[in-house]
Amino acid sequence: MKKTCFSLLLLALAGTVSAQKVDFTEYTLKNGLHVVLHQDNTAPVVAVSVMYHVGSKDEQIGRSGFAHFFEHLLFEGTENIGKGEFMKLVSKNGGQNNANTTQDRTFYYEIFPSNQLKMGLWLESERMLHPVINQDGVSTQNEVVKEEKRLRMDNQPYGNFTNEIFSRLFTKHPYHWSPIGSMEDLDAATLEEFKAFNKKFYVPNNAVLVIAGDIKIDETKNWVEAYFNDIPKGAPIVRPTYVEEPITQEIIDTAYDPNIQIPAIMTAYRVPGITSKESTALQLVSAVLSQGASSRMYKKMVDDKKIALQVGAFNYALEDYGAYITFALPNGEVTLEDLSENIDEEIKKVQTELISEEEFTKLRNQAENSFVSANSRMIGVAENLANGYTFYKNTNHINTQFEDFKSVTREDIRAVAQKYLNKNQRVTLYYLPTNK
Repeated sequence: MKKTCFSLLLLALAGTVSAQKVDFTEYTLKNGLHVVLHQDNTAPVVAVSVMYHVGSKDEQIGRSGFAHFFEHLLFEGTENIGKGEFMKLVSKNGGQNNANTTQDRTFYYEIFPSNQLKMGLWLESERMLHPVINQDGVSTQNEVVKEEKRLRMDNQPYGNFTNEIFSRLFTKHPYHWSPIGSMEDLDAATLEEFKAFNKKFYVPNNAVLVIAGDIKIDETKNWVEAYFNDIPKGAPIVRPTYVEEPITQEIIDTAYDPNIQIPAIMTAYRVPGITSKESTALQLVSAVLSQGASSRMYKKMVDDKKIALQVGAFNYALEDYGAYITFALPNGEVTLEDLSENIDEEIKKVQTELISEEEFTKLRNQAENSFVSANSRMIGVAENLANGYTFYKNTNHINTQFEDFKSVTREDIRAVAQKYLNKNQRVTLYYLPTNK
């Protein structure tokens, strides 16, 4: 019971940090594994994480879902950790662990009392060096993934809306399918295909190990070398480049969801990837339009006119491209076309008029709060350090991210809306209840 209570406290504690500069040490082992160490001795907690630069965009047509599947499969066990024992070892040693997969990367982590750092390093080195990939594990996790898909998507109201949008917004890029993939593809895959995927992508030269928290740098370096240095380097990964043709005429389509009673109208615009300054500007556009009760679309459509139950806009930023998405649910007998017109009116204002100085100040305050919140726990620091190295090729991005926001001007916000958020450049999706 004491260990359970301590485990619950780990995420609450997790080493609170402030908005001050995040110091770190980074280096690369001989096998290509990049290592980032951040020392913060304010709480007896350490986060051990590995980010593999592999996501659903690295899959092949007809074999979707592999990256997300491996998020589960690599908890099955290793040559030295029995089936089902991985998470038990974490719990028994007072820790917590999890993983998640996107279109672009897979992120594994453990949060331990700092005196269990070696346990975290051993577990992640075992996952990288000695995974057991056999038919028993594949069959077990296949059922787990199917159940997850049923719970999170198939039986969840509006659970498939991003899939419906991305399948229309992207025609050449693997962003066309969702990270959870197709269950038919997973059923059809052979054991040898799973082994080949692991051998190609889950290798030290395609990963970054980030350790953040109550550590001693020199001691941690020695342990990292002991656990990871002799893991064989993988073959260089060469990724294809996918170029989408510009959308020049509005694409209008309909999707049906058996889990909803209230329809929705959605639009999506293909925009630049996450490292672009334009992507940062688009995040600020969405903040102007729908972040908080005082935002333009919310105040107009929910509070004042009361034509929408919900309304929103967000920039879904990914490595190669992004998707700028708006959505609204009608209140009462309001038509979806009316909602779309109201959203378009607000976008048009951003395209033609500079936002006010008052709004601009609020945006900067919101961005600063988001930055502080993202780095308020050690696992957040670890993930941001890993993101900087993986996507920006600059681990120090964690310290320059807020400056990137501050460099965006009111003119930049207007210009990016003018460039990307036009009616002839979008997918419009009527998301409707299934006819019965």
